[in-house]
Amino acid sequence: METAWPEVKLRGWSCRSRAGKKRSSQLEKEVATLSEKIHHLDDMLKSQQRKVRHMIEQLQNSKSVIQKKQAELQELQELVSYLEDEISPIPVSFPEPGDARSHRAPDRGPAVESSPF
Repeated sequence: METAWPEVKLRGWSCRSRAGKKRSSQLEKEVATLSEKIHHLDDMLKSQQRKVRHMIEQLQNSKSVIQKKQAELQELQELVSYLEDEISPIPVSFPEPGDARSHRAPDRGPAVESSPF
């Protein structure tokens, strides 16, 4: 936002003295300096606003990514729970070391006799 300072002219006012002209010149320089400072501060403010908007956008994007990751994590936790429930009823027995049955081939059911015909 650029501020334009209006020219102020006073009717009937004139600087006849050297001190008045000097003071007028100093005030004009001060006005110019302050105008430059205002312009600089305005530019800084715009820059900071852009940075804040960018940071807010990044924060919103990060929040969205976190929500997606949390949903994926929840799905995986549910899958793990389901698989644990599926696995737990299956009895698993391992033969004791030194047990005579542990050295035999697994039983394949009744032997089927083959017919020579």
